[in-house]
Amino acid sequence: MAKRYLQLLFMLAALFCTNALPTLADATIPIADIEGAADTGLIKRYEGAFIVSYESHAYAELRIPLSPLQPGASGEYDAMNNRIYRPERAETLEGKVTRLVYVVPENRSPLEVLRNYQDEIAAANGQVEFECKRDECGGDANRAAYGGGNKMSLMQYFFYESDIKDAPYSNGACAVTSRINDQHFTAARIPQGDATAWVAVQTFQLDAGTYCKALNGRTIAVVHVLEPKAREQKMVLVKAEDMADAIDHDGSIALYGIYFDTAKANLTPDSAPTLKEIAALLGGRPELAVLIVGHTDSQGSYDYNLDLSARRADAVKAALVSSYGVDARRLTAAGAGMMAPVASNATDEGRARNRRVTIVPVN
Repeated sequence: MAKRYLQLLFMLAALFCTNALPTLADATIPIADIEGAADTGLIKRYEGAFIVSYESHAYAELRIPLSPLQPGASGEYDAMNNRIYRPERAETLEGKVTRLVYVVPENRSPLEVLRNYQDEIAAANGQVEFECKRDECGGDANRAAYGGGNKMSLMQYFFYESDIKDAPYSNGACAVTSRINDQHFTAARIPQGDATAWVAVQTFQLDAGTYCKALNGRTIAVVHVLEPKAREQKMVLVKAEDMADAIDHDGSIALYGIYFDTAKANLTPDSAPTLKEIAALLGGRPELAVLIVGHTDSQGSYDYNLDLSARRADAVKAALVSSYGVDARRLTAAGAGMMAPVASNATDEGRARNRRVTIVPVN
C-alpha cells in the first residue's frame, strides 16, 4: 500500500511538472511588439527595443515626480502595506496618457538607454525637469510594481501590479514585477505648439526569477507619455435655469463656454450657445442686473492680464447688447485678470480652469 501511495505521488508530481509549469514559465526574448501596441510619435524608442506592455487612455491623470520620493506621515501605508513615499515636488497632469514598457537589446545599460532618451528630448526642444538614479530616487530602489510590507517604490508611485493587464509571467508582467537593479529616471517637458507634453522614463536592469529568467539581466525602459488634449467638455453649456440656481445658491456662476481667440478679446462663434443662455437668464429675470467679470491665467504680466480680462468682459457685454437685445444698463463689465484663480497656474489644466467669465448679480 505504501509503495502504491508513493507511486501515485510521483505520478502527480510528474504531471504537475510537465503540464503546469510550462504554462507559467512563458517569458521569452521578444521579437516583436505585443499586439495593439505602438509608439506615441512624441518620442522614439531605443533602437531594437520591443514593447512588451502597453496601455493608453484618451483622457486620464498622470502624476510625475519632480523630486526624490520622501517618507509620508508616520503610519501612512498603501493597500499593499508599503510605507507611502511622495515627492515634495510633482506635476499632476491631465490629457492622453500612454504607458509603454520596452525590453531593450542585450548588453545595453540602463544609463546608456536613459541618455539616449534625453538626447531625443533635447532634439525636440524639451527640458529635463528632474533626474535621479538608484537610491537617490527614494523609496525601494530594487522593487518594481510588485510587493508589499516594505517601502513603496518609484514605479509604485505610477502604478501597482494590480493595475497591469498582462498575463502572469508574460514578458510584460515579468518586466514590471521582477526585482530590479541600477534604476535611472528622468522627467521632462516637451513643447507642443501652445501646449506642453511630458515624458517620464525609468530604466533599470531586470533581476528576474525562475519564470522570468529569459529576461534576466536585460534593461527595461518604462515610458509614460502625457500628450496635451482638451477634455471633451460635456458640461460646458450651462442652461439658463442652472445659471439661475447657481446664482441663488452660490452668489455667482463661472462659465467656460465663452471662447476667445488666443491672447485676444475676439469672441469665437462657439460662444453663441452660452451667450444665448445668459440672455435667456436675463430675459427670465427682468429685475436682474449683473457684473460680467473676465478672468485669465497667470501667463504674462499683471497689467497685461488685467487689460485682457477687461476687454474680454467688454466683448461679452457688447455681444449680449447687439446680438441678443439685452439692455446695456443691466450689464457692468469688469476684468479681474489673474487675481482670483480657482486652480494652480502651474499646470495646463489649472490654467484652463482659471480662464473663465463669471456672472455676478448686483441686486
